[in-house]
Amino acid sequence: MALIDSAIVFVVSLLVGGLGIYVGARIVTGESDYTYAIVTALLGAIIWAVVGLLFGWIPLLGPLLVLVAYVAVLNYRYPGGWLKAVLIALVAWLATVVVLYVLAVLGFGGFEAVGIPGA
Repeated sequence: MALIDSAIVFVVSLLVGGLGIYVGARIVTGESDYTYAIVTALLGAIIWAVVGLLFGWIPLLGPLLVLVAYVAVLNYRYPGGWLKAVLIALVAWLATVVVLYVLAVLGFGGFEAVGIPGA
């Protein structure tokens, strides 16, 4: 049963993270493919985890490298360059925090989403 619960939490978290990226990409670049945003959230989470494992332990530099790697995924997946990738990340984070807050108020969980750092 714990495996099923974990799978449900992962899928819902991925969908919420994908929603955040979808909103960010829609506002910043005009892209409107939710499935593409979900795949981006999954790739971002994987890159975040790998770079965090390899470099996250380095004080100050490690977390910065992890964040740059995450924004690099957005830069690779969406048009517009680094500035737009940073803006997508910021809007995605904000949108995800709002969604997670509403879900928490409604009693559907805590604050976490796959593919959105710090959310």
